[in-house]
Amino acid sequence: MTDILKSGGTTPAARPRRPAGPLKRIAGFLLSIALTFLGLLLVTFLIGRVVPIDPVLAAVGDRANAETYERMRIEMGLNLPLWQQFIRYVGDVLQGDFGTSVLTSQPVLDDVRRAFPATLELATAAIIIGVAVGVPAGVFAAVHRGRWPDHLVRVLGLVGYSVPVFWLGLVGLLLFYAKLDWAPGPGRLDVFYDGLVDPVTGVITVDALLAGETEIFWNALSHLILPASILGYFSIAYISRMTRSFMLDQLRQEYITTARVKGMSETRVIWRHALGNIAVPLITVVALSYANLLEGSVLTETVFAWPGLGLYITNSLLNADMNAVLGGTLVVGAVFIGLNMLSDLLYRLLDPRAKK
Repeated sequence: MTDILKSGGTTPAARPRRPAGPLKRIAGFLLSIALTFLGLLLVTFLIGRVVPIDPVLAAVGDRANAETYERMRIEMGLNLPLWQQFIRYVGDVLQGDFGTSVLTSQPVLDDVRRAFPATLELATAAIIIGVAVGVPAGVFAAVHRGRWPDHLVRVLGLVGYSVPVFWLGLVGLLLFYAKLDWAPGPGRLDVFYDGLVDPVTGVITVDALLAGETEIFWNALSHLILPASILGYFSIAYISRMTRSFMLDQLRQEYITTARVKGMSETRVIWRHALGNIAVPLITVVALSYANLLEGSVLTETVFAWPGLGLYITNSLLNADMNAVLGGTLVVGAVFIGLNMLSDLLYRLLDPRAKK
């Protein structure tokens, strides 16, 4: 050891660590996805076992005799030890078998495929509104820090965090539909348009355009605006707050001062340089906000009778249909995990510092 120090050498422990190779990083990324999904499966499985609802009774009805009840219990595997039930549950899910819905008598996966496009349409419209309004509002608040525009954006954001979405939805329906007649009623379409367009993608606005039915497209869009605006308002609150925080940090940097000293226009300094440098973290913010909209649209869909996954889960819960509840919850959780992982991957690809 003394000889090594005298000669100016370094011990093996003092040598800089080599960055992980691409295969190792990919393997670690896939392992994290697998472990996260396994944790989601465990949570949904335990929820299905601790809720005070008897899945056997929900399947056979309360008038079934003891023999029918026991036969169904064995068929559902509820007579097995808990760990064996979990292994069986994981195996079924990996094969795409979420069970059969008691409410619709259809495979849960088929019901989810029919309902999810409506939720996707609503959440996508809401995140577009959230980004289109939230980012400029956050930039505007940061530029006018401490003045009335900043206070206004912060107050509106605070209201967005505080007001329950179902209350805001009911007020929106009362004001814009019942009183002012500016918006159509609940649902995705007027009744006489229902079923006139073949569900190619499940997104009714896209399907109407593909079929060349512009009248149905505008009707669907008019139904979409109010619930998407209500849901998007909560996204605006989050995105504007994070954009403001990122912008305040950038506006204090030396390169901003240098650009101003060189005579560069304020518009270019703010919207090109400062905003450009926060684009990478904003991707993560937008992705997480989008995931929250997908999983948090339950109350909005219930208020507006929007036939999406949230309304499907709510109706299933009210009818003690646990296969549908757990299947829908699992799909929402998987989408949330996927978007979270995608945002992390994009962050690593677009930010050079994350590659080190």
